[in-house]
Amino acid sequence: MPYEPPTHTVERSLRATTGAKIIAGVDEVGRGAWAGPVTVCAAVTGLRRPPEGLTDSKLITPKRRAVLAAELERWVTCHALGHASPEEIDDLGMTAALRLAAVRALDGLPVRPDAVILDGKHDYLGAPWRVRTVIKGDQSCIAVAAASVIAKVRRDALMAELGLEAAAFEPYAFGENAGYPSPVHKAALHELGPTPFHRLSWAYLDAMPRWRHLRKVRLPVETAALESGGQLGFDF
Repeated sequence: MPYEPPTHTVERSLRATTGAKIIAGVDEVGRGAWAGPVTVCAAVTGLRRPPEGLTDSKLITPKRRAVLAAELERWVTCHALGHASPEEIDDLGMTAALRLAAVRALDGLPVRPDAVILDGKHDYLGAPWRVRTVIKGDQSCIAVAAASVIAKVRRDALMAELGLEAAAFEPYAFGENAGYPSPVHKAALHELGPTPFHRLSWAYLDAMPRWRHLRKVRLPVETAALESGGQLGFDF
């Protein structure tokens, strides 16, 4: 399916309207997974032409995505990743965990951005960062698209490594599903229960009578109502 390549339009707008010189594109991966961290990449690209074929990581085949990520890591001015662990997601909730991972990524850059382009419509980063949210920014903004591809490839590799840590983790097929609820993953959960890599505050455990007692309850009712949309409303 044809798609429009991303551009520097938003970066140029921020430069013109705010005076920002260093602009980071930020994107996350793993928000809808049942296991593993949520991972955020911050990438600074300047206004150079990107490698051919750059777009939202979900629109690229895994093989091409891996090649492109390697190209991007050499091409970007700088980039850094931040993670929030399953335990932090359980303790803080997804919104706060996303912010934690994003701040870790931004703090990991060798330069502090003057502005941040954040994929999506919700600003989970907030002050003191100057944030511009862009719906489908991973398709339309070069810096965000670069962050999208790097984050996806690096988190997929991390999940594959977790799946190989012990034979007990092989049935979950993390190398194939990256912690998302695939049929194989669900079957392993029903039979074997959650691993140390699983998010235990999530509602999937309610459908597993053998393991329901492991579910963590951490949020007051008001916060839980906000977070439930974050758990159920994302594309797997």
